[in-house]
Amino acid sequence: MSKVYDVIVLGAGPAGLAAGLYAGRSRLSTLVIEKGKDGGQIAITDDIENYPGQIVEGESGPSLIARMTQQCEKFGVERASDVINEVHLDGDIKVLKSAKAEYQSKTVIIATGAFARPIGCKGEKEFMGKGVSYCATCDANFFEGFEVYVVGGGDSAVEEAMYLTKFARKVTIIHRRDELRAAKSIQEKAFKNEKLHFMWDTVVEEVGGDGILSEMTVKNVKTGELTKIVADEDDGMFGVFGFIGTLPNSKIYEGTGLEMDERGYIPTDADMHTNIPGVFAAGDIRVKSLRQVVTAAADGAIAATQAEKYINELK
Repeated sequence: MSKVYDVIVLGAGPAGLAAGLYAGRSRLSTLVIEKGKDGGQIAITDDIENYPGQIVEGESGPSLIARMTQQCEKFGVERASDVINEVHLDGDIKVLKSAKAEYQSKTVIIATGAFARPIGCKGEKEFMGKGVSYCATCDANFFEGFEVYVVGGGDSAVEEAMYLTKFARKVTIIHRRDELRAAKSIQEKAFKNEKLHFMWDTVVEEVGGDGILSEMTVKNVKTGELTKIVADEDDGMFGVFGFIGTLPNSKIYEGTGLEMDERGYIPTDADMHTNIPGVFAAGDIRVKSLRQVVTAAADGAIAATQAEKYINELK
């Protein structure tokens, strides 16, 4: 591919789409590359209440993202559905390679986000999609009328657990501590929900079953006591949803000279500059204190504005 773009954005979540919008509107030749569907983590969120300017009632992650995607299209942002497996970020022209193409750009905005942290129990991989899930919006309907368990105690875990009560007969939050880490306003709603139950000071040791998840061993972290949970005989199965944080999608940048912290998140300054000139990072992949749609969108806007400034200084 001989075209050299002004800006290539890796990732089409809120940060990537905001970056694409600002770059496209600035008349920069812009390409957004996304390997899956637009939205990232927010694409699996059923209910949004805290994005300024959203539809007050009935806003979902997919509905919000759909409008962001349309805005990028309006300002001529090009799109590619591809998996980048090699990056060369040094020099004036950055090179990104996939199995089918090579992309070149004067600047790169990394907005590849983060993904769900595994529960870390035995049998987890074997039962992914067979009872173990990390997306309530995606899989809640599969457990209508069944029991489900949610692992975690932060905002996402509790919010997703409450969402699951719309489908499941009973929802139990399994948390390794004796109190939730979620915001107090979220906790208040949770404790009022009659279908929501709590298993404190507990971690999941193992999940199992005959082809589909039907049993689980949990351990009390204070006493060490192991308890085996078996699905109701009439049900024959239950669900386990993991919401214990995220890990950055940054493995591809290892060995490229791009600075990352010990967890793989990318440090930037307030203007989204990384340690490599012409390379910016935005959204959940950054080292930051708050990972929300509103902060991701702001990051993307800043990154694109700084990319434009960088390009102008090259001339």
